Amino acid sequence: METSLVLLLLLAPFVGFLSNVFLGKQFGRTGSGVLGTLAVVASFIATVIFFMQVNSTKEAINIHLFDWIAMGKFSIGFDILLDQLSLLWLMFVTGIGALIHLYSISYMHDDENTHKFFSYLNLFVFFMIMLVAGSNLLIMFIGWEGVGLCSYLLIGFWYKNQDYNDAAKKAFIMNRIGDLGFLIGIFIIGYLFNTLDFVALKQAILAGNGTANLALIGTAALCLFIGASGKSAQIPLYTWLPDAMAGPTPVSALIHAATMVTAGIFMITRLNFLFELAPDVKMIIAVVGVFTALVAAAIGLVQNDIKKVLAYSTVSQLGLMFLALGLGAYEVAVFHVITHAFFKACLFLGSGSVIHALHGEQDMRNMGGLRKAMPVTFITMLISTLAISGIFPFAGFWSKDEILLTAFHGNTVLWVLGSIASIMTAFYMFRLMFLTFFGEFRGTEEQKHHLHESPALITVPLIVLAVLAAIGGAINLPGNNWLNHYLAPLFKGHEAHHLDNTAYMLMGIATVGALIGIGIAYSMYISKKQVPEADDKVQGLHKVLANKFYLDEIYMAVIVKPIYALAKFSRDYIEKGLSNIVFGFGTVADGLALQGKKMQNGNIGFYLFAFVFGLCSIVYYLFFVR
Repeated sequence: METSLVLLLLLAPFVGFLSNVFLGKQFGRTGSGVLGTLAVVASFIATVIFFMQVNSTKEAINIHLFDWIAMGKFSIGFDILLDQLSLLWLMFVTGIGALIHLYSISYMHDDENTHKFFSYLNLFVFFMIMLVAGSNLLIMFIGWEGVGLCSYLLIGFWYKNQDYNDAAKKAFIMNRIGDLGFLIGIFIIGYLFNTLDFVALKQAILAGNGTANLALIGTAALCLFIGASGKSAQIPLYTWLPDAMAGPTPVSALIHAATMVTAGIFMITRLNFLFELAPDVKMIIAVVGVFTALVAAAIGLVQNDIKKVLAYSTVSQLGLMFLALGLGAYEVAVFHVITHAFFKACLFLGSGSVIHALHGEQDMRNMGGLRKAMPVTFITMLISTLAISGIFPFAGFWSKDEILLTAFHGNTVLWVLGSIASIMTAFYMFRLMFLTFFGEFRGTEEQKHHLHESPALITVPLIVLAVLAAIGGAINLPGNNWLNHYLAPLFKGHEAHHLDNTAYMLMGIATVGALIGIGIAYSMYISKKQVPEADDKVQGLHKVLANKFYLDEIYMAVIVKPIYALAKFSRDYIEKGLSNIVFGFGTVADGLALQGKKMQNGNIGFYLFAFVFGLCSIVYYLFFVR
């Protein structure tokens, strides 16, 4: 029974993918969407059944499907591990994934390749399930590479636009850089412990086996973090994620809010027992995380594309999650992953609703006054904006407060930097809300005439996600800490925070900071009715932030152009030189062959002379030389 249910969980999206690839056009646009949605719903139902079982028994479920690799003492089975961590991830991967599929039925209805879009979405969910549910690093790596491939396909879905193709290639290549680090980490772990199975690794480390070489373990942990940095968009490998907004909005919601970009956090959390042996690497993770949060938040302050604001917000929130991981608060990082999945998916889908109503317009300078025409979109996005800003009692307040409280007790400097990033978050998110939904409409008369609320297939997922963004923090309220207790079997034991005077003080500081950010945004965009300047008129620090600290230009100058120059030099000189050498041998051989060919002139006397000369040479060698 369990094996059948696991196969349903794993293969339902893959069957949906195959069905839409081969039969999608026959199903029609709505039919292909319904099929893709039902495939993910089937996986969600299977996940719920397993979740209830594990929550009741407290015992992980390990399903052996088949033996895969066997080399001497080293063996790898194709096994599925459903424990507290993987099931928690699968709940929002399949649950939010199903809502996004439902949303996409309406959002992508007019696209000529709807069936292809749903096939890619289903394939992505299949690989994400494999990444999360695999019982060893090799199965995780298959899912890891699979979601990278699907990300490439979905970001470049509208492939007739070359800029979108470039964004897809950028995402693919930057992820491969991180993936190389991940692969090296896997090799080192296999060498040290002679296994890649998570349960066996944990048992070996707790028993002290293979832990004598801490330097090599630290190297493995650092390589794994490099892999996580690529997938979860941390400095310096984060620049692909904002460009990935080129894909359709449901792609942004599914891949870049709730699932793929959290894969790095999942991997580090899954291997927490390994990272505990590398405290220096953990500090690197915390520092990189907080600076990523700060840099991305600073860039988000001045973005005018509604999806770009949310993209940099995602990078910033991921940075806070890595801050928690680096400080050893794995449960807190998981808590913020869950609440972030709720409110960020809602925000991305809400931005898609706005873009849908404005027929593709994404520049907030051409919006305004939409709250009356789009009340459901406005209210749901407002709830999610309050949540991400850390306003009580919404979900983000509880999870972000846990991260800042952990940072305060771990490193005061990191707490200050994290708090500044949080204040910036409140400012740029309410800047987005004020520019989009308040004031007078700044678009065209044609857009104004066609303004309307989105259909139910778009608004229903928004409402569900907004409700979760409002109450989702209840899963780990101080004093209750259900999530901490649920995850307790997997971690060494991070002490849950209690509501003491320090906690109340930090809650107050965080709330005041968020209100300051909101107040500044209100003053600028409501009271003073400011509208951001045209791109060619910005100057000073504003221009630096608008150009993303010129990191793309720096990468182009320092990395890309030298590689192009080296490739050009190799093509024009090294390759040409090698070709000349190779063709030179061919020319010599051809010249000798030409002379030999001239000797074949049909003269019988010459042939007899050659025969006798050859025979005499052989006789001479046999009797006089040997």
